[in-house]
Amino acid sequence: MDWPHDPDGEQGSEGMRQYGHAVLAKKIDEEEDFPLSAADYVEQYGDHPIRIDYETVVSVEEIFEGVETEEFADFVEFHQELGRAMRENGYWFYEGPEGFVDGPA
Repeated sequence: MDWPHDPDGEQGSEGMRQYGHAVLAKKIDEEEDFPLSAADYVEQYGDHPIRIDYETVVSVEEIFEGVETEEFADFVEFHQELGRAMRENGYWFYEGPEGFVDGPA
């Protein structure tokens, strides 16, 4: 797919390789953008690339296909709904520290 910018370039990762949820959150201003319409967010950023892992890049629009909330009241609600949608649709691979250790410390 032809992206409007490189997902690993300055616009896509703000100078560092960032993935999924972090990139989505950086596109909004917590103080000024709420309440936030999901449709308006997709209209503005839908064709932007989001790196999911080291080999997968999808569009904002693809991620939002699993979002059920039409409007987010605040940053917390945005994070919670995006996290839920990403997990349910295979766009979230981190499942906590338990996946990296062999039992309790």
